[in-house]
Amino acid sequence: MDDDIPLILVTGAGGQLASSIEDIADDYPGYQFLFLDQETLDITDKQELQNLFDSKPIQYCINTAAYTAVDRAESEYDEALAVNGTAVAYLAELCRKYNTKLIHISTDFVFDGLIDRPYTETDTLNPVNAYGKTKLEGEALAMANDPSCYIIRTSWLYGKNGNNFIQTMIRLGQSRDEVRVVHDQFGNPTYAADLAAALLDLMMHPEFDYSGGIYHYSNEGVISWYDFASEIFETAGLKAKLVAISSAEYPMPAKRPVNTALDKSKIKTKFGLSIPDWKDSLHHYLRETGQKKRSIF
Repeated sequence: MDDDIPLILVTGAGGQLASSIEDIADDYPGYQFLFLDQETLDITDKQELQNLFDSKPIQYCINTAAYTAVDRAESEYDEALAVNGTAVAYLAELCRKYNTKLIHISTDFVFDGLIDRPYTETDTLNPVNAYGKTKLEGEALAMANDPSCYIIRTSWLYGKNGNNFIQTMIRLGQSRDEVRVVHDQFGNPTYAADLAAALLDLMMHPEFDYSGGIYHYSNEGVISWYDFASEIFETAGLKAKLVAISSAEYPMPAKRPVNTALDKSKIKTKFGLSIPDWKDSLHHYLRETGQKKRSIF
């Protein structure tokens, strides 16, 4: 690696967001990228992280690594906390020590979902499940160990790598006569490719290195999971019957907040970001993955 070219460490390689960053890395020739997955970097091992920062001049770190099994986190809290909390503290401490700018990815699940408008960055934090609690702990530890870091909260993430709601809907829509989806949980889908581009554009902004803080990013538009599924079914040409049900009819080990729509005014105003509409991004994703059947004129 060329020490004169800024190096960006991206943790969680192979995941939906890290893969989307890797897809566009060549569009940023003024930067070098180091993508490391769980096998090549255990972020819960402080000494392993220390060795990495000692050996490479990392100017930027985008932490996409996370324990994201929401339901399993209810019974594996310690495992989730190790990745979503303790490891974030290690990364933030080292980023501060080595003057590395940290971007840590967080979640809408730090909110309880009880307000009827999109959440701003300053709204009360009150997660209703174990996953959300571990991610909130990660936010607190990141800020405590590196006050100049960035925390980017996102929601309903999907991308070309890994399992996501869209692929689940397509699989069920192709294999079943009827698919039941909850209609009383609301939020914003986020296409990982859009978030990846936004993160790198954020880093290009003249003020990026001189500030930090908490920001929200998701695609525009507030919808329910049923709304999302309806558009997937129509655009992908799925013939199964889609049935709207209440959350009470589909109990899960982890409680879900009712509304986690995110207000993006702060990031749009501060960094001049233009954010695509959720439906446009869904169509783009389905077209990119060869699953779009309906023509849009």
